[in-house]
Amino acid sequence: TVMEIKTLTLGELATNCYIVISAAGNAAVIDPADDAQRILDTLGKENAELKMILLTHGHFDHIMGIDKTIETFGEMPIYVEEHDLALLNNADQNESMVYTSGYSHPGGNVIHDGDVLSFIGHDFQVIHTPGHTAGGVCYYVADEGVLFSGDTLFRCSVGRFDFATSSKEDLIHSVKDKLFLLPDETNVLPGHSHPTTIGYEKEHNPYV
Repeated sequence: TVMEIKTLTLGELATNCYIVISAAGNAAVIDPADDAQRILDTLGKENAELKMILLTHGHFDHIMGIDKTIETFGEMPIYVEEHDLALLNNADQNESMVYTSGYSHPGGNVIHDGDVLSFIGHDFQVIHTPGHTAGGVCYYVADEGVLFSGDTLFRCSVGRFDFATSSKEDLIHSVKDKLFLLPDETNVLPGHSHPTTIGYEKEHNPYV
């Protein structure tokens, strides 16, 4: 089944939130950024039932829509890499105190490198890509040729590496030795700004 991908750009940091919908009307949200109402409106318009939330990392601008979203759809798994659980759970660590009055969400379902989340007829492969944060991940859907890259890889750029758990060395390693092994034609859907492809970034990305 082909999955439908809706892109919403939300919140003051213009974060890309992706809503992935199956033919049967089940949905996953990747990085429910601030402005949950727009997420809910989109799901409503598509008549889709939200089943799970995938986080690429725990920074506030990628998580602030969680509470309102699960208020509407009920409890569901919220997947986050082990090293970023503390960011999800702790407003002091996820940068929300800098930009807002603080936001965190308790709990979270821990995932690791190599895990596969099978959902809506597709396998979302977890690729642990530390660097922007220690627990950053990308989700690769091989049969669709799509990579949700979070704040690891952008068009001609990479994520910031000046946060508490950041590492420039790790970030470059994540991109070069993990993401650049994917097929060149893989569509990259990043956490901010415009889509790109792996092949384009191999040639044009000045950081790697």
